[in-house]
Parts: sequence; C-alpha cells; structure tokens
Amino acid sequence: MADAREVTLVADQLRARPTSGIATYTRGLLQGLQAMDGDAPPLVLVAGRAPAGPDELARWGHPVRSSRLPSRLLTRLWDRGLGEGLIGSAGVIHSTSLATPYPDASAVAVMVHDLAWREVPDAFPARGRRWHEHAFRRCVRHAAAAVTPSERTAALVAEAGVDAERIIVIPEGCDHLPPADSLRTDALLRSLGVTTPYLLSVSTLEPRKNLVRVLDAYRRARNLLPEPWPLVIVGPAGWGPALRPAPGVKLAGVVSDSVLAGLYAGARCLAYVPLVEGWGLPPVEAMAACTPVVASPMPSTGGAALEVDPTDTEAITAALLAAAGDERCRSELVTGGLLRVAELRWEDAARRHVALWNSL
Repeated sequence: MADAREVTLVADQLRARPTSGIATYTRGLLQGLQAMDGDAPPLVLVAGRAPAGPDELARWGHPVRSSRLPSRLLTRLWDRGLGEGLIGSAGVIHSTSLATPYPDASAVAVMVHDLAWREVPDAFPARGRRWHEHAFRRCVRHAAAAVTPSERTAALVAEAGVDAERIIVIPEGCDHLPPADSLRTDALLRSLGVTTPYLLSVSTLEPRKNLVRVLDAYRRARNLLPEPWPLVIVGPAGWGPALRPAPGVKLAGVVSDSVLAGLYAGARCLAYVPLVEGWGLPPVEAMAACTPVVASPMPSTGGAALEVDPTDTEAITAALLAAAGDERCRSELVTGGLLRVAELRWEDAARRHVALWNSL
C-alpha cells in the first residue's frame, strides 16, 4: 500500500492547446495511477486558470487547484520564485515538465523529457532556448529528483550537473490511446481525399521533427511504391517555416485520440524521424496498432523500428519503401513492435513514480 501523504501534481499541460507529448505523459501517468486500484497516494492537480468550457482536469476525480492567472503568467511567476501559494503546504510535488514551482518546504520531482534545446539549438527559437535553459538550471539547483524517460536522457542530465542519486529513470507507457473510432477516421480520410492505403507521420510541425526531410524522402519514394499512396501528416503547427504543398501530402492537423488510433491502425507505416528525441511516443503508439515504423534511433522503440539516420534522406526513402511495400519487412517490424510495446505499460510507470514519491 502506498504512503498516505498527498502528492501535488503540476498538470498544467492538460489544459494547453494544442496538446503535446508532455500532456500525453501526464494522461498516461494519471491513467496508470487509476489502474493501481487504491495503491496510489491521494493527488491534488495544480494548473493555471481553468478554461471557460470543459476542463480535462475534472475528469480524473482528483481535487484541482487552479490559479486565477493564465498558465503562461503563472509559469513566469514560478520562474522568479513567486506564485507558490497555489501549492500550499505540499510535502511532495511532481512536475510533468520544467515549468515548476520550488516551495522551500516541499520535495520536488521534475520530469525532464529531454535536453533537445542543447543538442539541436538551431531547431528551437532563441526565446525557447533561453527559457528551457533557465528552467533546467533551476531544476539542477533545487529538484529533489530529476525523472527521465531513458538512460540516454539521464546521462545528459548527469553531465549537466545533477547528482546521480537524484536521477531516476522511468520508461513511459504506450497503452493510453482509446479504441479506434473507425467512422470518424473514415470521414476524416474522405475529407482529405484519401481513398487508398496511406503512409502516416505524427508530430508537431516544427524543425526538430525533421518533416522537411520526411517530405523529401516521400517525394522520392512515392512513384516507387506499389501505388502513389498519399502521406497523411497529423499534428499541430509549431514554429518555423510552413510545410510547402506537395503532391500526395495531406495535412490533417490535430485529431482526437480515437481518430489517431484509427489512423495508426489503417496506415501502411509510420514515419517519425526527429533530429533528436528524449523518448518518442508516436512510434510505440503505432507499434501497439500493429503498424510498421520508420524512425530515427530513440529510446522508446527499443530497436524495434526500421532505424535511419535522420539526416540521410536517401536512407529514409529506402526505409519508407521497405516498411510500406515489402511484406516480409512489414511482418518482421509488426512482430518486433508488438514485443516491444508489451514491455511499456503506464501502470508499471505509475508504480515507479509512487515508489519515488514515497522515498521523498
């Protein structure tokens, strides 16, 4: 049985629009805690100002403390060591991102998803780099624990100055998507003019995700596929140059989780080749749907994807042709993917979080 102390979870990303990988991690963690059947400690969810409409934080059944300030202003206060009255007298705080308060009387665990702004600085706007660096330095100085999703990120965090005893590696799960909504998925595909098999890419449209090379590889591969199957791109706009229109490329924008599950299930393959990735949720979401994956090397896939150098467009092209059109390759990727995702459950991740919280 878990320790009965209350844990404050900074869950602001669940109210952010568009959604993000951090929000998916937060949902997965809450889902895993629910699956623990009473073994989890009591939680209080903390966030910025509540939305005018439906509030996702309300669906989880935990008390919610909302600031009167919008999230961005609340984060700015926390950056300056202010605005911590919202937290109260919490003994343990778990922050799902670097946007974190550090009250003097609390033990704070911070999820450090990656250090991508250091690894590929040109893929971030200058303002974003400055904020991430400032927030991470506060984590180095004040966090009782820095949680990372992988040994790779843990090594980078250690190199940056966090003592090894404060670094905890907890792999994420992949069993968070709801059942596919086939009707709405089919309706979306029809609205995009997609009536044939298709390739899929899922990510925020920003430079780090390397979509320019993915589109170049798709352009080269398109007429070499069994048919010129379209490429459906799912995800919100981020920053940087807009993607140029190209034959066969269909921008679907943001979709619901049930439609995303349907798109994974129907795709010939997923292409996800970011320049750097701290974990990588889309590949394992696709693997759980029995879909072959082309990916740059990343922790989540455990080697079960068809791995490519994200800077090598020719390699990406060849991988797309194999994962979409070579049935033997596809079968091997599906089998390897299913073996990999069987290891990644949010309940397991939640139990390791609870063990960490109790130790604090």
